[in-house]
Amino acid sequence: MPGSGTRTFLEPDHYEASLRQTQIEILIALNSKFKARLTWAELHDLQVLRCEEDVPRVAYVWLGPQLSFVTFPAHSGPLPVWGGTELRPGEIVFHGRSERRHQSTPGSFVWNVIGLHPVQLEKYGRALSGKPFALPSEGKILRPSPRDVARLRRLHAQVCRLAETKPKLLAHTEVARAIEQGLIQTLVACLTSTSLRADDAIKRRHARIMIRFEEVLAEHLSEPLDMTELCERIAVTERTLRSCCAEFLGMSPIRYMLLRRLSRARVALRDAVPDGVNLAELVRGFGFAELGRFEAAYLAAFSETPLTTLQRAPGARFINP
Repeated sequence: MPGSGTRTFLEPDHYEASLRQTQIEILIALNSKFKARLTWAELHDLQVLRCEEDVPRVAYVWLGPQLSFVTFPAHSGPLPVWGGTELRPGEIVFHGRSERRHQSTPGSFVWNVIGLHPVQLEKYGRALSGKPFALPSEGKILRPSPRDVARLRRLHAQVCRLAETKPKLLAHTEVARAIEQGLIQTLVACLTSTSLRADDAIKRRHARIMIRFEEVLAEHLSEPLDMTELCERIAVTERTLRSCCAEFLGMSPIRYMLLRRLSRARVALRDAVPDGVNLAELVRGFGFAELGRFEAAYLAAFSETPLTTLQRAPGARFINP
């Protein structure tokens, strides 16, 4: 997403599409009204994002390999759960290349992101710290000094304010370079003068199980599997899968699968072609055999009927099956 600016979203998939342009793939599962605001700035070497979300949600996040990412909350609470681990005040996440993890938020949340080309980050890391600097193979939760974290948040907020109010100023080479250099110096200080959250082998194993769960889910989202089939394809016991989903998602695997399918159906209804759509046929394509059960689940998830969503599509009309 070139340049700088800010945008507000009322639909999760539109928000997902904009994040995709910044090398962040995210799939959101939620059962309430959605509102988010994305602010971005492309500097010389840095990509800076602020993701403001108004509702609690669970998301599967896949970070692109072209950039190295560091993320951190904009304030001390409420704090997200990243990869099954709840962040503590003052912590930041130094992500591995192409990292895939689940992230859940307990309420309205502001998620700060900094992306930098891996070669550039290693170069800056060695030059500014005066010691060997390597990118992590897997994500790490770090606890820098309070002073460094406060400065990182302050400089990040400064960039985002300029992106919102004076985007043309960030287009000036000297201004952008000066701001970027201060942000990079502080970022490297946070990554090198820090304590590390203790590694957890069980958590890593559970994270791999959850990635496999998402892979199986993507393959069979239109033909929902029961728990026995699901566990066989993932090669885990039902007890283990339920435990992992509770830890990473805060819900059962079946509930998560249902929300993902309902979300896809909602996008299809909202974007229905103007000359009409057969509702029963549409929902069968997302694995719902009975229209009545689909309508009840949809109403419970989104506080509106499928027909209401469909009628919001310009020119669309409902055709009885």
